[in-house]
Amino acid sequence: MLKKIFPLIFIIYGCSSNDIIEKVYYNGIIWTGDKDNPSASAILIQGDKVSLVGMDDEVLSRSSDEAEKIDLEGRFVTPGLIDNHVHFMSGGLQLSRVDLRNAKSKKEFQEIIAKADNDLAEGVWMQGGNWDHELWGGQYPDRSWIDQVVEDRPVFIDRLDGHMALANSSALALANITTDTQDPIGGIILKDSDGKPTGILKDQAMGLCSRLIPEPSLEDLDRALKKATDHALSLGVTQVHDMGSWSDLETYKRNHDKGDLHIRIKIYPWYTNWKQIIEHVRQNGPGDEWLRWDGIKGMLDGSLGSRTAWMHRPYLPETGTKDKETLPTVGIITLDDTTEFKYLLRETDKANVQHTVHAIGDKANDWILKEYAKIKRELGNKDRRSRIEHSQHLSPSAIERFATDDIIPSMQPYHLYDDGSWAHKRIGYDLLSRTYVFRSLIDSGANLTFGSDWTVAPLDPIKGIYAAVTRRTRDGKNPDGWFPNEKISVDEALMCYTINNAYAAFWDRTTGSITPGKYADFVVHSLNLLTTSYEELLGSRVLRTVVAGKDHIFE
Repeated sequence: MLKKIFPLIFIIYGCSSNDIIEKVYYNGIIWTGDKDNPSASAILIQGDKVSLVGMDDEVLSRSSDEAEKIDLEGRFVTPGLIDNHVHFMSGGLQLSRVDLRNAKSKKEFQEIIAKADNDLAEGVWMQGGNWDHELWGGQYPDRSWIDQVVEDRPVFIDRLDGHMALANSSALALANITTDTQDPIGGIILKDSDGKPTGILKDQAMGLCSRLIPEPSLEDLDRALKKATDHALSLGVTQVHDMGSWSDLETYKRNHDKGDLHIRIKIYPWYTNWKQIIEHVRQNGPGDEWLRWDGIKGMLDGSLGSRTAWMHRPYLPETGTKDKETLPTVGIITLDDTTEFKYLLRETDKANVQHTVHAIGDKANDWILKEYAKIKRELGNKDRRSRIEHSQHLSPSAIERFATDDIIPSMQPYHLYDDGSWAHKRIGYDLLSRTYVFRSLIDSGANLTFGSDWTVAPLDPIKGIYAAVTRRTRDGKNPDGWFPNEKISVDEALMCYTINNAYAAFWDRTTGSITPGKYADFVVHSLNLLTTSYEELLGSRVLRTVVAGKDHIFE
């Protein structure tokens, strides 16, 4: 337990310059993330910012007699960890919903569903999910799995990648999804050999059901934000890049206005809100040190797990399951209108709104890389920091283009831990070797960034670091790493979770490293992440998370 020489003092905002509170954290092993001053043992903070970083004697001698002094007891300290891709409000809501992530059989699946049904009030939709059919052999669940244990309640539960969901018969009936219902543009309604819907809905087809689910109340949303924030802080996450909605932005603004936003959020609302975003930035600027909204999120394709990521070559036919997806497919492009999408990319660029676009398949990545290059030629050079979310499967030419065209690969390494167990069922060796190419992207000079995609994967950055440096997979069959030539070091992974991520959100001048003048955002870990063994790495816990000089203690 970290011992405090004086009682913990929380930051009081709005005090005068003469009343600025000082704190010294000393006797630590500090990885600063600052290339000009990479290591230290002590930090002096004044108010909400770092004033001095150095060795104990120097920092203690420069502090005032009234400064609170906190002994780190030799613990490892990093800058606040940043997650480049979350669904933050969905995550907060999911914490109170059914969780099927660990269901490894139909029996376990049904047991979890049945318990959730008993815990819900009559008439309430069952939501949540996070199921993964690969954990029980690859067969998709169907509506009968739910119908057998739930009578009248509508149920709509996502696969963990968010690109496929299962609806029970009650939900399908409410949505009027029948044998005659056609696939929507950018989506698939999976049907059995008799033409009846199985309950599996992919990508844009999910909206046929999800749009019927009642919206949560403002009180529900505020509670979800608090749950998500508390969860993030307990894991050392001080900043998130949220792939959210316009209503999520309204929740963040409402809580920010009343002083209840305790984590930094850069939100990228859905691209269909592009006109609202332009006008909001015009009237209010890009945001402040707690909340930024000067970005949009687009989506080009689906996911590998759902066989909807947009590829150059057809997927391998499914074998060994009862599912009949054996026809050649290259996935889908989820855009209704590429012409409209190209237009809004240019209009938002003119308004200095940052772009980030979901692209998983190699064809999807090539498409958006080409489009970003066209925008640069047409509208001129400027500091855009355009991003591609996931950047998962890349063509040979794409790897170098991230660096040469100044495009940020926004990747989530824990997906490798999941996907590496079954990706060979979907795509051939050549493309597998160009999947999650962390080493290649860093070596090319790209500004590689990391996150979780929570709730698709756990929010915990340590799990992401573990996946990036070991490249081990869930099935235990790759102890030396899945395509081990793409491993990176813990030091490099920390850069991806700190200063690189801050840069990706235009927050690198004020966050991302423990540097004088930046906000006092940092984390105290139970283990030295640089020296502990990979086997012990996942055992590291967050003892203290500091955001803007305020301590959140978890010992």
